[in-house]
Amino acid sequence: MIKKALVTFSILTLSVSLFADSMQEKVKQSNQEVVSLAAKEIAKQLPQTIDQFTKLIAIEAKAQSLVYTYEINTGVKSDESVIKEDKSRMQQAVTKGICHSSWRFLQSGIDISYIYTSAVSKKKLFQFDVGKGDCTK
Repeated sequence: MIKKALVTFSILTLSVSLFADSMQEKVKQSNQEVVSLAAKEIAKQLPQTIDQFTKLIAIEAKAQSLVYTYEINTGVKSDESVIKEDKSRMQQAVTKGICHSSWRFLQSGIDISYIYTSAVSKKKLFQFDVGKGDCTK
């Protein structure tokens, strides 16, 4: 009797595990479709001026992530000084903004990345990757 109960329990545990794996795969596929569609729609409106210093130039779907690429006009500041002086401040502001504006994506397991490049040198200055765990709600 105990053996039969153990076998039944094992089969149920395996079934639940397989079901959970199947659901995770379906969620992953759904997220990839959402990311792809969002990137295609936003890309139609690019390039887009954000403010006097910033322009959104590209968006890309990568697996379950939306990757935005911005170009910033750093004025007379060198790329090195921008990286050194502005990265921390920008990371806090960007993370807070993404957590506020894209919470539904983040909550669904879709991550957001912002890449900033120099408008002059085209050099990558920063990359901020934000996931659900980066937001305090």
